[in-house]
Amino acid sequence: MGEPKRTPLFETHRALGARMVEFAGWSMPLQYTSIVEEHRSVRTSAGLFDVSHMGEVEFTGPSAFETVQRLITNDLARLRPGRALYTPMCTEEGGIVDDLIVYMIEETRFLAVVNAATTDGDYSWIKDHALPGTTVVNRSEEISLLALQGPKSLAVLQELCDAEISALPRFGLLPSCRVAGYPVMVARTGYTGEDGFEIFCSPDDAPVIWGALLEVGWHAGVRPAGLGARDTLRLEAGYLLYGQDMDRTTTPLEAGLGWTVKFEKGEFIGRAALLAQQQEGLKRRLVGMVTLERAIPRTGHRVLKDGSPIGHVTSGSYAPTLDKNIAMGYVPSDMTEPGTSLAIEIRGRAVPAEVVRLPFYKRSA
Repeated sequence: MGEPKRTPLFETHRALGARMVEFAGWSMPLQYTSIVEEHRSVRTSAGLFDVSHMGEVEFTGPSAFETVQRLITNDLARLRPGRALYTPMCTEEGGIVDDLIVYMIEETRFLAVVNAATTDGDYSWIKDHALPGTTVVNRSEEISLLALQGPKSLAVLQELCDAEISALPRFGLLPSCRVAGYPVMVARTGYTGEDGFEIFCSPDDAPVIWGALLEVGWHAGVRPAGLGARDTLRLEAGYLLYGQDMDRTTTPLEAGLGWTVKFEKGEFIGRAALLAQQQEGLKRRLVGMVTLERAIPRTGHRVLKDGSPIGHVTSGSYAPTLDKNIAMGYVPSDMTEPGTSLAIEIRGRAVPAEVVRLPFYKRSA
């Protein structure tokens, strides 16, 4: 296996007292103070995340649009330069290879942000399925990615950005601007359920930009946040984690991502299988669940109905914003109605739970 890889902010995290853990082959900060404290900072002010472990794959050339359109289930024709979309990328059988955000920088240039654990596999998959006239390059080592998330993120970032970002829409993109004097690309995207921004920069510039954001934002309550808070925030918001809530054995339709599958756009990899599944009807679906006692469901815990196993928890945690214990998992399609009574086996005991509508949390504005 070897030593885990380090982002350009590794020493910065250590200097801040972060508890470092291995994640997807990287040494990453789990937390700096406490997961709950960092989680609440994001919900009430803003949190700063190092997500430089994520992968970036660039598509350029006269057939770049057609290549990306063929690879993803969502419809790239919805975009124009300076916009982005969320989408699965599927196998011919409809299983999810990965979920990604695709940014249209120019009409013949796209950047896909992929998951850290799947970067190499995604790059190989993409190259194998690229059309002639498309150049595909793995830019992951050339790009660091910082995420500033929370209700005060706009005000803090604007103090350091030389471009007006207040009018940038959700899933909007500024391909070229400066933050703290350094050239960056800024997108209004994120993985927390809050308003926020992701800053693409040079690895050499990442520590300085990180420091400037914390210095400017500290008085407003901005704090560094680690993987622990990132996980509880995304779970409250009903965002899926690749490798837990979805993988090549699950389809976007089963995972509640049917809104990203645009059959009307024409051919794409996995279309026939997904169309057949839609027509036949789903046998299982991902649902949200809340336990009715103070017991925390975790990944792998069995989901029960009348004492019999019917599925398992894919993600589970205490939800600090809601003060509840929540989970997601796959259950038979006839048991997905909100209010359905189930149980989750926690430490050998069947803890009562009920199905609830996703997301668990949605910001008010």
